[in-house]
Parts: sequence; structure tokens; C-alpha cells
Amino acid sequence: MYRLEYFRFLGNNNEETGMTMQTHNRTDDVKYLNVFLKNELSAVETYQQCINKVDDEKIAPSLADLQNSHERRALLLRQKIVELGGTPVDSSGMWGSFAKMVEGGAGLFGDRSAIAALEEGEDRGRDNYIEKSDDLSPEVQRFVNAELLPEQRRSHDMLNRIQKLIH
Repeated sequence: MYRLEYFRFLGNNNEETGMTMQTHNRTDDVKYLNVFLKNELSAVETYQQCINKVDDEKIAPSLADLQNSHERRALLLRQKIVELGGTPVDSSGMWGSFAKMVEGGAGLFGDRSAIAALEEGEDRGRDNYIEKSDDLSPEVQRFVNAELLPEQRRSHDMLNRIQKLIH
């Protein structure tokens, strides 16, 4: 009887530890998802600025499609953060201001420079999703790998095609 109670105690203790791990993972997940969200919001702002400055009217609709893709990812991130019990950030913070400054400078040098700056941002976004994936819980890894990363890669590829058109 004593042994049975001991194992029950261990079982409960493991469950409690598991819950603590789950809570810790959710906190970390929310933290990383909010970083991703800031990046997506920054991308939306940067694309808007580029759309406003681009000289080649043929590429503006493609840039708007890419901006919409980032807006959809931002929405998915907000929903996942709330689902995990977190509070989504509501702005891109200083990265958005920095992106505006960089993109504004790129706009002075023409469409090619602006598209190159956007492509670099897409590279960083893709790399960020990949690099941070190991730090996420399995549930959130699946979300990132199924919902965000494929769309990020599609954006990068589309922007790469646009860049080839303007060279």
C-alpha cells in the first residue's frame, strides 16, 4: 500500500511538473510569436511604403499581394497568441520605424534598391522562422511550419521573380 501511494505521489508530481513545463512553453511560445508578429507588422509597413514609392506600376499589384500575405500572417499570429493565453503586440515597435527609414532611403535609389531591401527582409523573416523553430513547443512548431513558413517562402520566391523583372 505504501508503495502504491508513493507511485501515485510521483505520478501527481510529474503531472504538476508537466503543467509547469506546459506553462513555461506557452510563455516562451507567446514571446517568440510576438517577435514574429512584430516582424510581420514591420513587413506590412515596409511594403506600404514601397508601394507608395515604386515607379513601375506593373509591380505595385504584386507588392500589394505580398503585403496582404504579411497581413494574413499577422492575423494568424494574433489568433495563435490569444489561443495560447497571451496578448498580441499591437505595433512593430522600433523595427517598424527602422524599416521605414531603410525603405525610405532605398526609395531614393529606385525600384531595384527598394525590391532588394524587401528581398533581404524576406530572407531575414524566413531565417527567423527557421532558427527560432527549435525554441518552440511542438504544437507551435507545427503552426509555424504549416502556416507561416510556406507563405514566407512563397513571398521570398515571388519577390525574387519581381526583382528579376526589373533588372
